[in-house]
Amino acid sequence: MRAKALVRSAARAFGPKEAVARARCVVAEAEIALVSRDLGWPAKALDAARATLEEHGDRVNAAHARYLEARRLLLIGRLDEAELTLAELDPAPFPPALKAAHALVVAGIAMRRLRTKAARAALVQAGRAARHAGIPALTAEVESASLILNSPAARLIARGEERPLLLDEVEALLASKALVVDACRHAVRDARTVVSLARRLLFALARALGEAWPADVPRDTLIARAFRAKHADESHRARLRVEVGRLRAVLGTLAGVSATKRGFALVPHVAREVVVLARPVEEAHAAVLAFVADGESWSSSALSVALGASQRTVQRALDSLAAAGKVQSFGRGRARRWMTPPVPGFATTLLLPAPLPND
Repeated sequence: MRAKALVRSAARAFGPKEAVARARCVVAEAEIALVSRDLGWPAKALDAARATLEEHGDRVNAAHARYLEARRLLLIGRLDEAELTLAELDPAPFPPALKAAHALVVAGIAMRRLRTKAARAALVQAGRAARHAGIPALTAEVESASLILNSPAARLIARGEERPLLLDEVEALLASKALVVDACRHAVRDARTVVSLARRLLFALARALGEAWPADVPRDTLIARAFRAKHADESHRARLRVEVGRLRAVLGTLAGVSATKRGFALVPHVAREVVVLARPVEEAHAAVLAFVADGESWSSSALSVALGASQRTVQRALDSLAAAGKVQSFGRGRARRWMTPPVPGFATTLLLPAPLPND
């Protein structure tokens, strides 16, 4: 907060004829906001500052402004826009620090697109540029990003067993001939088709059937998983038949759901194997926890922007996590921030599910 106040004070001190200096202050303020996870800063002001810098020939600071915007877009999951912002820049003529920044954004987009080969190549470039720049903090950031590729990003559940998967293994799995019940994005997919299961109930049924494949799942077990009912009665069984019919219709050409003597079984139409792809750590508020576990301090409003959820929903999740001792806060009011140490050995924000539901 002190740094932001000082930069704003400096900007006010420059007169109308010192447009470049004022624009540089705006860029500096945007960088402070990004580091402090203040995602509500005005993007239009940064864009105007960038245009001013380009107009006056300050190409390096103009490029830095564009990289800040790309990193913000990457952080809130707007990958297409981040790529478009990055596409307008050629890093070749820029100093090593900006080349490292460019490569880090490229790597971040590639990781979230599950393009691990491209991500590794970009991180090699980022590391080389960071060492050339001689900035320890930048080198540490590249090393931190590189660790993600060597940390479990998901879990594979198949035939009653489970094991952790690295990011390149997730990429290979999604390109394979297996039918994947994707618990990270609430979908059922093969290499060519993705069927979204936004309804919690339908996905709960699909996951239970996927975890049991090739065996069937008893009706009472499905009722407990889908309806969270402790005791099944005839009304639950009737409702289960209706929901299984809906699941059958939604899955379409990917798989069918067959009735057995004791329950139901998933029957893939083409795939020879069914697996479940789950988050590395199952947690009721996993999306919120994944963001605050990146080692930075977050405000509830910034988490709301990043997750596409209401601030009330995010605050409830934070309160629940705090009660469980999984996150902690400091500061009060608008200055209140939330954070937790990263979960050792696990990737954080790569394989998040869909945004939190709003109230």
